[in-house]
Amino acid sequence: MTQTTLLQYEAPWPVHALDWCKSVAPGHQSRARSAFRLGIASFSEDYRNRIAVVGLQDERVLVEDDYTDYPDFVTLTEAGHGYPATSLQWQPASTSGYQWSGKHPSTELLATTADALRVWEYNGDAPTAGSAYVGRQPTAGGHRLSLKTALSGQSKVQNQSASAPLTSFSWNEKAPALVVTSSIDTTCTVWNIETTTAITQLIAHDREVYDVAWLPGSTDIFVSVGADGSLRAFDLRSLEHSTILYETPAPKGAAAAAAAQSASGGAGSGSGGGGAGGSGKLASSPLLRIAFNPADSNYMSTFHMDGSDIQILDMRSPGMPVMELRGHRAQVNAMGWSSPENPLLATAGDDCQVLLWDLAGYTQNATSPRNPSGSGGGGGSSRLNSPRPDVKKRVITDPVMAYSAQGEVTNLAWSPQIPTMTMNTGHITPPGEWLALASGKSIKALKV
Repeated sequence: MTQTTLLQYEAPWPVHALDWCKSVAPGHQSRARSAFRLGIASFSEDYRNRIAVVGLQDERVLVEDDYTDYPDFVTLTEAGHGYPATSLQWQPASTSGYQWSGKHPSTELLATTADALRVWEYNGDAPTAGSAYVGRQPTAGGHRLSLKTALSGQSKVQNQSASAPLTSFSWNEKAPALVVTSSIDTTCTVWNIETTTAITQLIAHDREVYDVAWLPGSTDIFVSVGADGSLRAFDLRSLEHSTILYETPAPKGAAAAAAAQSASGGAGSGSGGGGAGGSGKLASSPLLRIAFNPADSNYMSTFHMDGSDIQILDMRSPGMPVMELRGHRAQVNAMGWSSPENPLLATAGDDCQVLLWDLAGYTQNATSPRNPSGSGGGGGSSRLNSPRPDVKKRVITDPVMAYSAQGEVTNLAWSPQIPTMTMNTGHITPPGEWLALASGKSIKALKV
């Protein structure tokens, strides 16, 4: 029987944010195909944006014609979103055993950020209504997406009474009620989405904060990156100060310009805490994204705005990257790590390339043995304060796999481990992980 390793979907609008569901649907553990669900969000510069859940056509649906005429994915349900979603994520896999108040066990949660943090409830088990034939316009029967709550609050920043737009968020794996958001008003806010309250809000950077991520296994420590070019770590147990793990070097020529300005008496003293916003501080290249290696959370990946390289940082050796990945020929737009069992880093950019990097050999040789406990909050705290000797940055130029898309790739998302299954076309899919890519209106799912 023929195997298929590429599935595709054409959205009715340009896709920006997307995420692959983290597990099979509740009550459908025997149906591997229920793990083939993506949350996607549109990008249009107006207030008419949409989010949708797309998935494989139900194998129990009757077929009118030759199946090759139909897309691999169909729209299961959608909802209006107003402003474009800057980030969309399904609930962590760990939430399957979490006892939510006010949530039915058969539903799943999604969250999005834009002008507010919105939590959505997805029900894929509602009674099916309407036609059961493929080829007709899909209806919302059997799948529902409803807004559960929208969270926005007062800003701590002066002259900013209303909440500013949110750029991204991170959902805590260990305590799924905790979500931390990043904002263009320089703040990060930790929310309890179950009680719909803000636990704390802090001024995290000197300029816009672009991305944020919880330290795996911790409910106290998170890191953030922003327009000031710094990567910072925060501990909710001691918010008096942050740890600057990395600052991007100043652009070429900036030092001379700053020196000239200083000589003319125009430069003041730098801001407290080593931030990049003080008038005496050189401008640096913004950092756009941050992600932890799920197999060894000492390591993080990040990239610069308009940059074509990816920096790998070690929390135990702050100050400079321990590795740099050079393979893209244009700016990088997205990156993501696969499962902890076999962690590959996928990167995608404007060069229409998707590159997969296997860093296991480099990280295992360069570090002490991994922490077998998985590190709770206390373990994470000790990591921030355990420096190691400086290691020369290693430049890696050979990805283990490359895929050429037809256009610029704007985002990507990994699937969970999915067993083999038979498609409606009769093709079978091999077991393992898939990688979803967004390019314009097209979404392609590749078997890795």
